[in-house]
Amino acid sequence: MQIWIFTPLWTLFIDIAAWLFFHLGVSYLFLQMPDRWFDSSRQRLIDSDKRGMEGRKSREEKFYDRYLHIRLWKDKLPDGGAMFDDGFPKSKLEEHKLAYYQKFILETRRGEWTHWISMLPAPLFFMWNEELYGWIMILYAVVANLPFIIVLRYNRLRLLRISRRRQK
Repeated sequence: MQIWIFTPLWTLFIDIAAWLFFHLGVSYLFLQMPDRWFDSSRQRLIDSDKRGMEGRKSREEKFYDRYLHIRLWKDKLPDGGAMFDDGFPKSKLEEHKLAYYQKFILETRRGEWTHWISMLPAPLFFMWNEELYGWIMILYAVVANLPFIIVLRYNRLRLLRISRRRQK
């Protein structure tokens, strides 16, 4: 329900500023959270897949490969980890050590939560947008965040499989 009415130009400006505020604010907030909140012992439901534990691709990983063709587009997305000084760049593997893989896995969890939570403010846009544009803002939230969530999950599944193999 629209509460405030602005000119179309002001509405556009407010939409852009609000999304910038929400994206950067949520990213910064999650960056300040302790690593232990994202460690593997707390994430069993998210990462559990028996095939991935056996060293083979999980069903989810196969789905991303086969139906979403993720390898064709995942490297084209920008890496937000480099935006902040304390950020963890996830565009490529910098090391091939188990400790680095574990940190990378942790950061994929942090990134995934960041993108899920970044979508939550979308209904607020109905307060100053007409209904149609409010729905467009919800669509934007999904379209702007879902590809990152998919890539983060895919990379985590691959790294979990690799790190389990290295632990043997």
